[in-house]
Amino acid sequence: MKSLKYSDVCLVPKYGVCRSRSECDTSAIIGGKKFKLPVIPANMKSVVNVDLCRWLSENDFFYSMHRFDIDVQHFIEDCNRYNWKTISASVGTNPTHKNIISNLRSSGARIDFLTIDIAHGYSLNMKEMLKHTRKALPNTCIIAGNVSCPDGVRSLYKWGADYVKVGIGQGSPCTTKDKTGFTMPMFTCINLCSGLLETEGDFIEGEAKRIPIIADGGISCVGDMAKALRAGADLCMAGGIFASCIDSASPTIEIDGSTFKGYFGSASYENKQAMTHIEGKLNRLVSNGMTFAQKLQEITEDLQSSISYSGGLDISSLKEVDYYELK
Repeated sequence: MKSLKYSDVCLVPKYGVCRSRSECDTSAIIGGKKFKLPVIPANMKSVVNVDLCRWLSENDFFYSMHRFDIDVQHFIEDCNRYNWKTISASVGTNPTHKNIISNLRSSGARIDFLTIDIAHGYSLNMKEMLKHTRKALPNTCIIAGNVSCPDGVRSLYKWGADYVKVGIGQGSPCTTKDKTGFTMPMFTCINLCSGLLETEGDFIEGEAKRIPIIADGGISCVGDMAKALRAGADLCMAGGIFASCIDSASPTIEIDGSTFKGYFGSASYENKQAMTHIEGKLNRLVSNGMTFAQKLQEITEDLQSSISYSGGLDISSLKEVDYYELK
């Protein structure tokens, strides 16, 4: 079976009905809340920090605070103390994070979104963590991943996830594909993992719910976001696009008068500070010279243009266009 990356396909324009690209609606409903874009800055230490997450919350963009070298419970409690519009954080599956979930239940703290984020989501550790979290936080929208096959999507949803994050080994600072051999090019991965129903087999329309997915990995430009949505993603997560912003959480590196940003994977030495089970690396990205706010405005305008080419007025129209494989 041939597998396709974003760069292996092109989208085909349809008859346009909007008179101005500014009419096109890029908003998305996530967990019952409306956000300006179907885009999430990656929940990575080299992408977001508390200040950026606060700004994203205040300005109606979706986010998930990363879980590395921070006190997750303290972060959530602070968000409650200052009544953030959206409270969204990440955890792993270790005992410490299980205790955090139990503590949040006991305290009654609000958490709108929780991302359970591990490299191999289709696993016993994820199954146990999802069941624990769903029981403890029944009103929280849970995102879980990562997986790269339909069985993984269905299983995580069955175990308690509301959204399943798909993508293994396709992020630019990720070396999983080289270290382990396991990966799936993203356009095909999304195609395989999208449109799945909570129950298998024959069904009557309306009786089975479609499982929403988030595409995570391989996005190098806004056009790739449009392709991810066409392939069947409900949302897409991007890292390098945001890490290269001047106010991102990635370290700034000056080399011969040029400004670079240090973008590193969650399983890299730079993130772990230990040489064990390394499946990530440090990339030096040329700074794009833009703030997060400026980049998000550019993404909004580019997606509005994508919608205009797709023949509709909102992001749902992107799912209806044809595409060709490039040779």
